[in-house]
Amino acid sequence: MPEIEKSAGSVEEAIEAALTELGVSEQEATIEIVQEERSGFLGRGGQPAIVRVRTAARGPARGMVAEAAEDAAGDDVAGDDVAVDEQAEVAEAFVRGLLDSMGVDFEVEVNVSEGVTYVDIWGAEESDEIGILIGRRGHTVDSLQELVRSHVQHRTGERCRVQVDVEDYRKRQRSRIVRHAREVARRVTKTGRTESLEPMNAYERKLVHDAVAEFNGLETVSEGEDPERFVVVSRRR
Repeated sequence: MPEIEKSAGSVEEAIEAALTELGVSEQEATIEIVQEERSGFLGRGGQPAIVRVRTAARGPARGMVAEAAEDAAGDDVAGDDVAVDEQAEVAEAFVRGLLDSMGVDFEVEVNVSEGVTYVDIWGAEESDEIGILIGRRGHTVDSLQELVRSHVQHRTGERCRVQVDVEDYRKRQRSRIVRHAREVARRVTKTGRTESLEPMNAYERKLVHDAVAEFNGLETVSEGEDPERFVVVSRRR
């Protein structure tokens, strides 16, 4: 059961680096946040995020061992579901309070799509305010996600697994990125030529890593510095 620690400017970036080095997806690993990132005063005294990631045990199981493993997995899944539900409640209350303080009228609800729990924000019909909440290239909703992430982790002591979405912007973005990553993976599989994707944030890069992991014989690595950091897809050496 390999285990490594990684540090980076944010929790998501540290997790991405650890998962990439271990060659596993988030679903195949146990993640522990050792230290959250913290900004310093005037650029001094800050601290990086540190995570400890270990891969789940693998191997064949037989008879009673297999049944016990399945039972344990079922208990873990149930516990995970409860944890995510609790996080969703915390996140929803935080978003409602934040929008109320802004004096804007939006609908907020919790939904699950493709295994991801979202706090969805919907604007009134014919309202221009919703575009402001998304921001240019999603920058505002990304900032809102960071606020929710920090709040949920502070309240629950667990890494936030809830996404904030505005008018399905993130869901459409997720579908586009995953579709594009799979297209690139198919080309690399066929031609053998390495391809680089456009710069993305840590969340988007993780979507690419997970999508390409579905293809045998390929590997991904992130290169460059934020905000120009990007994913490279190549045949496994």
